[in-house]
Amino acid sequence: MSTATPVSVAHVSAQIGMDEPPRNYVFGAVLISVTLLWLALRFDLLPALLAGLLVFEIVHVLTLRLPFVREPRARLLAVTFLVVVVVGLFSLAIFASILFFRSETGGWIALLRKSVDVIQSWRGMMPPWIVASLPTDAEGLQASVLTWLKEHVAAVQTFGQEGTKVLVRIVIGMVIGALIALRQADPPVPQRPLALALVNRATRFGEAFRRVVFAQVRIAAVNALLTAVYLAAVLPLLGIQLPLVKTMIAVTFLVGLIPVFGNLISNAVIVIVSLSVSPYVALGSLAYLIAIHKLEYFLNARLVGTQIQARAWELLIAMLLMEAAFGIAGLIAAPIYYAYLKDELAAAGWI
Repeated sequence: MSTATPVSVAHVSAQIGMDEPPRNYVFGAVLISVTLLWLALRFDLLPALLAGLLVFEIVHVLTLRLPFVREPRARLLAVTFLVVVVVGLFSLAIFASILFFRSETGGWIALLRKSVDVIQSWRGMMPPWIVASLPTDAEGLQASVLTWLKEHVAAVQTFGQEGTKVLVRIVIGMVIGALIALRQADPPVPQRPLALALVNRATRFGEAFRRVVFAQVRIAAVNALLTAVYLAAVLPLLGIQLPLVKTMIAVTFLVGLIPVFGNLISNAVIVIVSLSVSPYVALGSLAYLIAIHKLEYFLNARLVGTQIQARAWELLIAMLLMEAAFGIAGLIAAPIYYAYLKDELAAAGWI
């Protein structure tokens, strides 16, 4: 794995381009920012936070390509157009994903049924103590999954009864991010010390979010592409047709947005479905997936690690601690929070 080179305070300040007020205001702003980030996890507002940041950062990146639009009204119209397009595309992607995964032919219901078929076909080869704990039909497996989700509703916030709340919070977060993005069309105004310090904290956190998330999206896309090549091209060339290929590719991309641990989910899904064909196909799938994820670990160290000036073991420790404290939400937020923490410490000259 690659190692990250140290980053200087001057480099961080130059990269983000901010002037700080006196230290007491900076300390107060950091305290407020840390409290707000903790509250986002404590009250399950991380989906809204990430959705708002995603909309804002994409609009921000696109707005940087509009330096030629100087007339205020034209700039406002241009930024408004970008906001509408970005929010519209993300809303369409969310609802299309919901419809796809709830469909009978390509969604999680079909995946559950296929898993039950595989389990049933392998029951005779499993130890009795494992067979006794396995459900006997699709309804039983679905009931087991829902029972587990209800027992761990604080950790798995995007399933079960929490799904509607999460979706509403995502929409609200997108709207808030869009409204904040529209302010980029306004001319800059002088700010008082505490407001300036808070804006600098928000800018630094947004920068950390952009570096981590954009890098992780690239990693997930590469992972999904290589998986698609295997499932949709390599296996058919060998005369092997797996069911639910589109669903497995979609699951691979979505869970690939969770560093490291997302691989375990996608691997388990693909190997179980491969078992429905033969154990040799399952072994071949496992070997191919291991090779892909060796490449992904390299990409993770190069892209995410380099972007936030952190080594892989640092990210793993941060993810482990955040998962223990806040569940799945902490696991997802860990790389972003850790990148922001390192930026603050570097800017203060502590590391």
